[in-house]
Amino acid sequence: MSEKHPLVHQNPWRKLRQFTDARIGLGRAGISLPTHELLQFQLAHARAIDAVHCPLDVPKLQADLVTAGVDGKQDEVLTLKSQAPDRATYLQRPDLGRVLSRASGDLLSDRVPAEGDTPDLAIVIVDGLSSWAVQTNAAPMVTQLKADLEAEKGKWRMAPLTIVEQGRVAIGDDIGSILRAQAVLVLIGERPGLSSPDSLGAYLTWGPRPGRHDADRNCISNIRPAGLSYSNASQRLLYLIREAFRRQLSGVALKDRTEEVVIDQRSENKNFL
Repeated sequence: MSEKHPLVHQNPWRKLRQFTDARIGLGRAGISLPTHELLQFQLAHARAIDAVHCPLDVPKLQADLVTAGVDGKQDEVLTLKSQAPDRATYLQRPDLGRVLSRASGDLLSDRVPAEGDTPDLAIVIVDGLSSWAVQTNAAPMVTQLKADLEAEKGKWRMAPLTIVEQGRVAIGDDIGSILRAQAVLVLIGERPGLSSPDSLGAYLTWGPRPGRHDADRNCISNIRPAGLSYSNASQRLLYLIREAFRRQLSGVALKDRTEEVVIDQRSENKNFL
């Protein structure tokens, strides 16, 4: 028993908690969890609920993107909405979150590029199931990816950057199709876990069009400071983008061959999983 807390039995696995956010080695007080661990669990649960239900602060995200130099002025970041009119409907009707509203479709149609000037890639930022993930990670992730893309001597032609409220992954197919982009990259808030309410996902789809399936996409998940770093995520995305254009496909037929470092002693990432 612990000298500090004589009624709490410490778990010998507790020392492994320095390597992971997983709830291991919690100890016990009688047949129950220690009060501190129970309160931490309730706090994590509350944060996960907030991540799902709190609305995305779109003006702040636009300002963050402009400050990061993603676009020269704020009105160049287009704000769109799905057919889900509110959060409750969005959670109950996933199908409505996959399609643009009529007003957003009309707005985007005004930005259709001329023939011969079609973009290679459209980047779409979607609130998804964690507005916290998007609010925190979208701007630095886009900034890093933009820098890596530009380092390739201006090879890539980019569509206007878009932010979508009440959206699902497949809404990128609508947007990419309207903008005539050869590929679309959707950055979306992932379903929050009790140790990761701020996880950002990235979905790459070649030849976006309505009716695409999840098997047609490549996904990189857990992009956040405590997970996959922005620089590592960007390099993996850059590889997938290059290969998608070279092979004219994405999804299950396109494998991520980039080297994955499970444990990097030089990294600040403490998650040994």
